Amino acid sequence: MPPRNKFITIIVTGVPGVGKTTVLNKTKEILEQENMEFKIANFGNYMLSVAIKKGWVKHRDELRHLPLRRQLELQEFAARALRLDAEHQLTNKGILFVDTHAVIKTPTGYWPGLPENVVKELKPDSIVVIEAPPEIIYEHHRRDASRKRSDIGGINQIGELLSIARVAAMSSAVLVAASVYVVENVEGKPEEAAYKLVALAKMLMEMNNKS
Repeated sequence: MPPRNKFITIIVTGVPGVGKTTVLNKTKEILEQENMEFKIANFGNYMLSVAIKKGWVKHRDELRHLPLRRQLELQEFAARALRLDAEHQLTNKGILFVDTHAVIKTPTGYWPGLPENVVKELKPDSIVVIEAPPEIIYEHHRRDASRKRSDIGGINQIGELLSIARVAAMSSAVLVAASVYVVENVEGKPEEAAYKLVALAKMLMEMNNKS
């Protein structure tokens, strides 16, 4: 059996604009109300801090335009640092949620957000794919002037990205025998998706206690 962390590890993915961060914020509220031990870590924050220090980027949306080798270097550093932080902060009763992307769209094509070296470093029990209708995601892009997402494309391109994100998540999950769990983020009801994430974490904890 592939190695696991002492705590439950759930990687939460979703294409830009799907509302992933909003769902995780709701998840945080639920877990705090239930007095559960957890950590929610943004994978991009780890990558971004290094990239800015090195002068490679000025803002987050530039990360996916970096040369491949530089992205791989940042990804591996982020994964190791994130896991080590969680090991110091969580016990075997804890839950780690990693906020990241299963696939990254670039001018040279689609690249895995969770390549082998990264997913084996994080050792997830499950990879969640948060989804929403392409039309809703496109509208989120249109309204959010703070982010530069024009290269993601229109509704058809977003639909293609959603399909590839599922395949990418499954491909990464195979490497560590993790599950892939698809959650719909219903417009205006992110708490429903959040409760599904919490339910998944509890099921995984129960399975882990039985093993």
